[in-house]
Amino acid sequence: MDIQRILTKLRITELNEMQQHAAEAITGSDGDVVLLSPTGSGKTLAYLLPLVQLLDNTSNDIQALVITPGRELALQSHQVLQSMGCGLRSTACYGGRAAMDEHKVLKEVRPQIVFGTPGRLNDHLDKENISRYGIHYLIIDEFDKCLEMGFQAEMQKLIKSLPGLQRRILLSATNAEQIPQFVNMSKKGTLIDFLPEEEQTSERVTLYEVHSPQKDKLETLRQLLLSFGDESSIVFLNYRESVERVNSYLREQGFTTSCFHGGLEQRQREDQLYRFSNGSANVLVATDLASRGLDIPNIQNIIHYHLPESQEGYIHRVGRTARWDATGRSFFILGPEEHIPEYVEGNIEEYPLPSLFREGAGVSLPKMATLYIGKGKKDKISKGDIVGFLCKNGGLKADEIGRIDVKDRYAYVAIRREKVKQTLHLVQGQKIKGIKTIVEEVR
Repeated sequence: MDIQRILTKLRITELNEMQQHAAEAITGSDGDVVLLSPTGSGKTLAYLLPLVQLLDNTSNDIQALVITPGRELALQSHQVLQSMGCGLRSTACYGGRAAMDEHKVLKEVRPQIVFGTPGRLNDHLDKENISRYGIHYLIIDEFDKCLEMGFQAEMQKLIKSLPGLQRRILLSATNAEQIPQFVNMSKKGTLIDFLPEEEQTSERVTLYEVHSPQKDKLETLRQLLLSFGDESSIVFLNYRESVERVNSYLREQGFTTSCFHGGLEQRQREDQLYRFSNGSANVLVATDLASRGLDIPNIQNIIHYHLPESQEGYIHRVGRTARWDATGRSFFILGPEEHIPEYVEGNIEEYPLPSLFREGAGVSLPKMATLYIGKGKKDKISKGDIVGFLCKNGGLKADEIGRIDVKDRYAYVAIRREKVKQTLHLVQGQKIKGIKTIVEEVR
């Protein structure tokens, strides 16, 4: 496997120190590996790059299972593997959709790697949709989160059901007090610890406090976001109902937002995350579900509308910004009786809000908007087909088209915001590769 070719394809110049150590430990021994490294340091590639060297891409057997605490991380990791172009096939399995549909995909794709949540993976193993006998590698990504979410019994059952299991790789952004016995790590295992000894958050993150004169912080949040212009920001809240309320308020005030919490249907969650990650929304209003496993680059501001419920939760929230070598800012909005939690370390500056903005004034719109196209890979539609269709029929230039993601039955594409109405008008009733399809804006 040509790792340099994969890195070139991913536009990565070289691996960071943590990734180099992980690659050496995974490929240079036959023992288990525990990798501890901060959020945003590249742990997914740290295990995938060496793993693809160990698996047989000529075999149709499932050789590795990757356990994730949630569907978003399963999907994201699956997409990272596909983007590597390494010749290995994979799929993602998770709750919230029919297991029968996943069984069909498993039979069609014949993956060598399956990413999934513990309960759904157990379901497929019980139904023999996944053969347990060829699985030699088990990866538990965010194993501390899996434990925190109460997946002990599911993981224990899964591990006991794999008779051919040879190696385990555990990854986490926090240091669990101990690894559960049921994981059964070998004594010759390797611990790779890249967690900073003292540093709670990256030194590239500047901390601010913002004082709200009222218990209801909506007006203060509005003024704070207005001061950011079109910068990318996540607003964290502790409850789904609060996310819906704040998101509705911001939209009424003219902001272009995405809303993300565990109560949304899977398609809604994908739509909302995609709009934020491709620059079609510059504000993500979310519960702590968005604090882990989402690899969205260039998030400049983290806003704690509700104070984090724990130190660990705080660390994961702030880990969404200042990823790789970037810088970022973290803002605590404090009501009249609220104070910065004692567990927050570092110098905290007061952020003076600019003079009051007029209602609805000064809102900066994102540069892009997202289109939904109702055809995908199963319809033999490629990224090139979509670019050709939008340029020929939609009147767009290539540099007015941004990120494109083609799914099995549909596709998302980012285009310049000011071109949306014109493009939708021009492509109405047009065919892509001779097929009629729906084209609409994702809002």
